[in-house]
Amino acid sequence: MQLRDSSPRIWRLKSRDLLLDHPIVMGILNVTPDSFSDGGNFFSPESALAHASEMVDDGADIIDIGGESTRPGAVSIEAVQEADRVIPVIEELRQRFSQLVISIDTNKASVASLALDAGANIINDVTAMRLDPEMPVVAARTECGVVLMHSRGDVSNMASYENAIYREVVGEVLDELGSQLLLAEEAGVDRKSIALDPGIGFSKRTEHSLRLIHNLRRFQDYDCPIMIGVSRKRMLTDSANRGPLTLAERDAATAAYHQLALRKGAMIFRVHNVKRNRLALDETWSSIV
Repeated sequence: MQLRDSSPRIWRLKSRDLLLDHPIVMGILNVTPDSFSDGGNFFSPESALAHASEMVDDGADIIDIGGESTRPGAVSIEAVQEADRVIPVIEELRQRFSQLVISIDTNKASVASLALDAGANIINDVTAMRLDPEMPVVAARTECGVVLMHSRGDVSNMASYENAIYREVVGEVLDELGSQLLLAEEAGVDRKSIALDPGIGFSKRTEHSLRLIHNLRRFQDYDCPIMIGVSRKRMLTDSANRGPLTLAERDAATAAYHQLALRKGAMIFRVHNVKRNRLALDETWSSIV
């Protein structure tokens, strides 16, 4: 079996570096009323903070906070509304957990800037900085960590099949992410601050997502950490070739795919169920290093 081919590396973030010497678990905190899996569950600041604390206790390395849904058919909200949802949560989390790595899931530069000022360390942009030309500027100015995720279209259709048209999905996703990586570097973002996410389920059919997972090592050519997020996505039901999965079944399938992705070269895993993925990834890591 071919294992990861280098010594532990550093992901350079705002105010700190993150050592990638173990699988990094990024816990999802949707401060939204309409996200596809847990919309509304953590919409109030109190419930959001309680859930974030639980994920930290369960072993999350990063908490990823989002205030705008990207589910199929989602409607983009104003930056002011998005900021009102996420900034109080970020501020309180930073007070409670001084060493916690916090990520802001946004495609709006103004929201990202406020979040970084409030204590976030990472911008996680599901458009790879395609939609807001100021995003690379903010990332460069603040010297924060960046996740560039592949997608096509805008918030309303990036999670649909509308733009899922490929001749060779791995090569095209690599090329499109590479263009955005170059854009970020030209704005002054350090490549050591950038992680790449192939965008499982975003502008991709299940067969596209599966091909990307099996070819993750090709993304290592960019010399950036690879992030993957399969958590509770519809490809799990499609690939199981059976009826709808229960929440527990989706979480089990998520952990299984993330274990596979770890063996293929991914190092950062965006998840809903932190405890289950932490255990599964740590067990797999101990067997291959």
